[in-house]
Amino acid sequence: MINVSEQPVPHAPRSLIVTLYGAYGRFAPGPVPVAELIRLLAAVGVDAPSVRSSVSRLKRRGLLLPARTAQGAAGYELSPQAQQLLEDGDRRVYAGAPPDDAGWVLAVFSVPESERQKRHVLRSRLAGLGFGTAAPGVWIAPARLHEETRHTLRRLRLDAYVDFFRGEHLGFTPTAEAVGRWWDLAAIAAEHEAFLDRHAGVLRAWERRVDTPPEEAYRDYLLALDSWRHLPYTDPGLPARLLPAGWPGARSAAVFRGLHERLRDAGAEFADLT
Repeated sequence: MINVSEQPVPHAPRSLIVTLYGAYGRFAPGPVPVAELIRLLAAVGVDAPSVRSSVSRLKRRGLLLPARTAQGAAGYELSPQAQQLLEDGDRRVYAGAPPDDAGWVLAVFSVPESERQKRHVLRSRLAGLGFGTAAPGVWIAPARLHEETRHTLRRLRLDAYVDFFRGEHLGFTPTAEAVGRWWDLAAIAAEHEAFLDRHAGVLRAWERRVDTPPEEAYRDYLLALDSWRHLPYTDPGLPARLLPAGWPGARSAAVFRGLHERLRDAGAEFADLT
């Protein structure tokens, strides 16, 4: 099995920078120097011009703020908005198995025709947060996603158009059948399988080793985390009893947990941002 880090890196530089801050950068005692960003991204195959252009885009989006380190070096720190995004993401990225039945949250929105562009943004954001479509204008997700969704819509100033409801499914169609209409389960399963294809072999290779060199650990962990952190948004974490037999989500989650437990702390030695 070829180690994923030996293959061409399919990860976007901007995504890798966010992943780096999520894994290590936000715990630094001050801004992360630009020189360190370049060093750490070079370890996963990103060149310096790509780092600088990606940082500029993240700055324009209000996620990174320019700042000086205590030594006077140019660097970047997370904005409060970015800190909130990462904290919300922690509850998904590092979550255990979803609860068997915690109910549902419904999002119902109405946007005036004069502001129809916001209707598109709302649909895109709800889909990006893992909501499925129960009916036109009615979106559904496991109830535990409510708080993060409120944070997101308030930040985007879209909360005035949305009402939330909690409840349980009492329809005539069995819930396990209904979720197949609300979400594209085949597409979600394919993303889990792609993660497994890319990273399960990496975990097996580490399990055969007794050493954990920091640079190798950092590289494989950052790439795995960058792949994984998007999946809990594509997959809302439905109870296992509602999913098709052989669902790959539990296997991909186990691979990520294994890589996290084996590599995260050793990777921090290479990142060395404390």
